[in-house]
Amino acid sequence: MPIVNRVADLQNEIADWRHDLHAHPELLYDVQRTAASVADKLKSFGCDEVVTGIGRTGVVGVIRGRKGGSAKAIGLRADMDALPIEEANDLPYKSTVPGKMHACGHDGHTAMLLGAARYLAETRNFAGTAVVIFQPAEEGGAGGKAMLDDGMMERFGIGEVYGMHNYPGMPVGHFGIRSGPMMAAADYICIDIEGVGGHAARPHFSIDPVLVGAQIINNIQSVVSRNVDPLKSAVVSICVFRAGTADNVIPQTVQLRGTARSLDAGVRDLLEKRLYQVVEGTAATFGAKARLTYRRGYPVLENHEAQTGFAASVASQIAGDGHVDNTLPPMMGAEDFSYMLQARPGAFIWIGNGESAGLHHPAYNFNDDAIPFGTSYWVKLVETALPA
Repeated sequence: MPIVNRVADLQNEIADWRHDLHAHPELLYDVQRTAASVADKLKSFGCDEVVTGIGRTGVVGVIRGRKGGSAKAIGLRADMDALPIEEANDLPYKSTVPGKMHACGHDGHTAMLLGAARYLAETRNFAGTAVVIFQPAEEGGAGGKAMLDDGMMERFGIGEVYGMHNYPGMPVGHFGIRSGPMMAAADYICIDIEGVGGHAARPHFSIDPVLVGAQIINNIQSVVSRNVDPLKSAVVSICVFRAGTADNVIPQTVQLRGTARSLDAGVRDLLEKRLYQVVEGTAATFGAKARLTYRRGYPVLENHEAQTGFAASVASQIAGDGHVDNTLPPMMGAEDFSYMLQARPGAFIWIGNGESAGLHHPAYNFNDDAIPFGTSYWVKLVETALPA
């Protein structure tokens, strides 16, 4: 079954909603305008319930099928927040907020789910309940966990939950998914190094924390290359190196910050253990002190087997069997939909965004041509999971 005809008719209107969101990006939990716009639209569609303030600024809409006979409820989730990036696109709907833009396509995710909510509220050709979830603070704020902590799953009786994200480089009209680990756990690393500062011309009277920091950066790469099973995946990246204020002064302290990524609980434990050992041991070798702060962030996103198969079959109804890759390789990016998949069975699917700049790039833009595919996927997922 191809694109839903009514969804195709709505494409331009859904794109207009996206363009408005794109022009007014908001960060993390500070999505008041976006959340208010979402809530107003859900009410205008005739949703049975529209609840705001879940997970601080999240919005949930409830749509009950007209066929009865089923108490099952499924959740469909979209993220609403933007990124602290200055937009490089020259668009009629370019960001109007300096230093903020929708560089990950959450404007498209929100618009597609709004389109599905409108269709489902109009037709109600299903038995059970569709719960549309609009989440704040995916970009590092764990908004998904905040919504769970507010009792969202229990309050709305959600038994299964599904998510979707655009994929630059995948052709429009294609989908990708896999069972099991699909996106990585993302952990925060901060390394504070203390040496002995002094004059740059007399390094023998100092303990140079810059040198220690450089050695630590090199040595922690051995954790991935020599401690992690080569058949498993891990990444350790140091992305911040803060040191010194003058070109003739060896500083007293240095700070390094970065991230550790893994797809396996055992590898995650190993990274944390070995990083402490390597950081402290390397510093001690030079007579310096180093303190590692390792803070666990988003967990591994793991798709459930039965729901993954179901999601792939629904995507095939929309795109055709040859346009759904159900063995898409996992990736080391992170996604806080992982918390929802820990709470309920479900699946996270990628939808093609065509050839475009990558996610989090200042020239990225969501592809409006993907709208009918994503919106139709949500519609058919509900109607197939909750048959009349």
